[in-house]
Amino acid sequence: MTCVIVGGGPGGMMLAYLLGRAGISVTVLEAGNDFDRDFRGDSLHPYTMELLDSLGLAGKLLTRSHVKARKFRFHTAAGTITTADYGQLATPFNYVALMPQAYFLDFLAAEVAALPGCAVRNGCKVVDLLHAGDRVTGVRYRTSDRVAELAADLVIGSDGRYSRMRRLTGLPARSLGAQTDLLWFRLPRHDTDPPDADLDLYFGRDQYVGLLTGTQGWQVGYTVPKGGFAAAREAGVVPIRRFVATHVPWLADRVGELTGFDQITLLSVDISRVDRWWRPGVLLIGDAAHVISPVGGNGILMAIQDAVEAANHLVPAFRSGGPIPDTTLAAIEAARRPAIEQVQAQQVRLEKRVANARGKGRPIAPPALLKWITAIPGVRRRSARSNAYGPHPPRLTVEYQGKP
Repeated sequence: MTCVIVGGGPGGMMLAYLLGRAGISVTVLEAGNDFDRDFRGDSLHPYTMELLDSLGLAGKLLTRSHVKARKFRFHTAAGTITTADYGQLATPFNYVALMPQAYFLDFLAAEVAALPGCAVRNGCKVVDLLHAGDRVTGVRYRTSDRVAELAADLVIGSDGRYSRMRRLTGLPARSLGAQTDLLWFRLPRHDTDPPDADLDLYFGRDQYVGLLTGTQGWQVGYTVPKGGFAAAREAGVVPIRRFVATHVPWLADRVGELTGFDQITLLSVDISRVDRWWRPGVLLIGDAAHVISPVGGNGILMAIQDAVEAANHLVPAFRSGGPIPDTTLAAIEAARRPAIEQVQAQQVRLEKRVANARGKGRPIAPPALLKWITAIPGVRRRSARSNAYGPHPPRLTVEYQGKP
């Protein structure tokens, strides 16, 4: 029994490892020639670290450079509000590990490739699906010098928010109404920077910036209204520098290093999902099935949990032999859909609140009452736990024999 996974992101690579560890032959086809590119999702939540630890991988991964973020904070005109404190969680991984996603994917790719019967092929762009009647039976892909076909008992689409697999399977995503875009850029980190800067949002009247620390400096996300990139580019970088210097004053000494829009990446925020995640012989997971807003850093977590739920159902089905039943694919979607709908509903509410505040000329910052609510004992811990594990987190039930 064989599986082809299209897209070497966190969900696809994790599923490849879980299937390969169970003795299933897996090939990952990744369009990029390598993973050395600038991702915007670098957060590994406690759930992910606990999963890796159960597989004997966490210690090896954490030898790679990373930063441990223990708090999530809002900085407003009324003061700083700590909404979540991961340090209060009863787990050895009581933090969000901020690690360049390229490091994480390189690590998983090496682990997958080391498993018998498994391979990770870079520079392979899937261009079509193979069919036997209505059932998908493999893929056609292009490399730099040829077009080839690869048959499979199941094809997994995990190729991200701009998924080609989504289009090839005829499973379009339905937008749920994102109202914001993000302009991302990097600034260097200095030894004198606040040592407790972890996961922070800095609010002005009409905008906010998100700040993520890491091994490669600061990632700064400057918000603009949906579709506002052209107007921001016309205004230039001066308003952005002024906002950052005003609201994050300890970055004022280096914000001048942002000199032009060639240093800025537009992250078009999207919240969407397909109405059905599967067709006979093919399953979508991660952003291919449901695009998560980057606010809150839940994208990797949701994709990893998709992989766990998929492995729980697919390993027994593969071991039984024969085609993977449609009922198995439907069961994976049914198990994961409530969590995805809940996370996306929360994100849509936040987007609408910000858009309504902008439309009515009100400040977009959270209400001052939140500071008092989050000071109640246990609130920050519960908030951290909610973000650390997500709603309805699946437990890995696949049984493995020994170590890989």
